Amino acid sequence: MANKKQKRLIFRTIVLLILLGAVVFALVTNLNNDNEVLEEGQLAKNFELAQIGANNTFNLHDDFKGKGVMLNFWATYCEPCKDEMPYMEQLYPKFKEKGVEILAVSLDSTTLVIENFMKKNNLTFPIVHDKRGEVMDAYNIVPIPTTYFIHPDGTIARIVEGPLTLSNLESYLNEIVPDS
Repeated sequence: MANKKQKRLIFRTIVLLILLGAVVFALVTNLNNDNEVLEEGQLAKNFELAQIGANNTFNLHDDFKGKGVMLNFWATYCEPCKDEMPYMEQLYPKFKEKGVEILAVSLDSTTLVIENFMKKNNLTFPIVHDKRGEVMDAYNIVPIPTTYFIHPDGTIARIVEGPLTLSNLESYLNEIVPDS
């Protein structure tokens, strides 16, 4: 009888160790994935998101190949985000002609809120909706606004956390203009 109890104890210990190992593996894997930070000089991660107010999706690598891209992560509840939108709208036509696209990635929960904000502020540059936060996670966005300036070859030229002024926005956009 003592032998049976000893076998049960060994079996339970082995099962417990296997479960503990699985939990540790899952934690380590998740922590390693979360700590992957994009840096200047690296290739921007590809994604595909639906454009707000249009029956269109954008694929970063396919639709903007050979263009400079300003990728701005924002939300309507973020005051500094809202403050920089007029600067983006003011510079959009000029830089679009030069081969630079402005793409705003909204982190809001509903499209209605975004559409109302776009109409109220007469925004004409494309805004896409990251409904599930997948792009936000892929780019490891913590504070908003955060803006990525991407060279025409797809590499990250600059990452700016926090709001942009008109003058520094124009300067950063000039850095990613494609060569003629």
